[in-house]
Amino acid sequence: MAKEELLEFDGIVTEVLPDGNFRVKLDNEHEILAYTAGKMRKFRIRTGVGDRVTIEMSPYDLQRGRISFRHKSERASAGAPAAPRRANFRRR
Repeated sequence: MAKEELLEFDGIVTEVLPDGNFRVKLDNEHEILAYTAGKMRKFRIRTGVGDRVTIEMSPYDLQRGRISFRHKSERASAGAPAAPRRANFRRR
């Protein structure tokens, strides 16, 4: 066995708690407490209620986990208006 075998689960954020903690409902109906991974904090990836996330958990503590990835949602890209196109004006 490796130094630390991490378990990965998918889930949905159900509650945002203080200090970068989240309550996440996993696909197998368990609810856990999860915190944001350092890279997500560094690059300011925001996570909100209803976001689909990937959780890494240690086999020793199955009540806590680390959010390592936030999946892109279809509703955010479908509802966003298209960026206005700029005309190509050149000075001569």
